[in-house]
Order: sequence, then C-alpha cells, then structure tokens
Amino acid sequence: MLAAPATILSAAVTVLTAMVMFYTMMIVGRTRKTHNIWPPAMTGHPDVDRALRVQGNTVEQVVIFLPLLWVATLYFHALGWLPAALGLVWCIGRVMYAIGYMKEAAKRGPGFAIASLMLRSTEFASPRCRFPPAVPAAPGNP
Repeated sequence: MLAAPATILSAAVTVLTAMVMFYTMMIVGRTRKTHNIWPPAMTGHPDVDRALRVQGNTVEQVVIFLPLLWVATLYFHALGWLPAALGLVWCIGRVMYAIGYMKEAAKRGPGFAIASLMLRSTEFASPRCRFPPAVPAAPGNP
C-alpha cells in the first residue's frame, strides 16, 4: 500500500509542502536582513510584518492541510491521484499568496482563495472515504 501511486504522489506533495515552508522561512530571513530587524523583534517595518504573516499563515494552513491530504490519500480511492493533485494546487496557491502578500497585503487574495479552495476540497474528500467496517456484518444482516 505504501508504494501505491497515490501514496507516492502524496509523498511528493508532502516534500513540496516542506519546500514551500522553507521558502516562507527564507522570505522572513531575507526581509529581516534587508531591514536590519533581528529576532526577537517581530515588528519594525511593514515588509517584515508581511513576511512574518506569510510564514505564520502558511504554518497555520499546513497543520490542517497535511493530515487531510494523508487521510484522503489513504482512504479516498475513487480517484487515487486526486488528493495529490489538490495538494499540488494548494502548494501553488500558497506560493502565489506569499508573492502577492509580499508585494502588498491587498494582493494576497488570489493565492489565498486557491489554497483555501484546495484545502476545502481535500477536507471534502476525506470524510467521503470508504472506511472498512469496524466489525464484519453477521450473516443475514446488512
């Protein structure tokens, strides 16, 4: 089961998600260096504030996204590639969100909308899973 194509695709999306998180971490570091604002300071320039929000919002989303991705991957078999595809688009949306937010807070909308829609879609796929019955039905009982 762990070598199934759907599992491999979702594993690749999980690695890509880690790369997106690393990207947001690099944005924070680069922005802090540019404006000479070092930890523990969390404010001081609007660019630093936006970079920290991008990173914080991404972490908040990842905590919800990854468990839903894997539940959908392991139990949603109607279209085995679908959870990974939703995850890939989620990653693209988060990068778009980061780029837009760093330009101007008002430009974060399209990336946020894409990532949120994919998160909701992954959430929708997860409870629709066909879980095996906990106890086999007795003969004659449906």
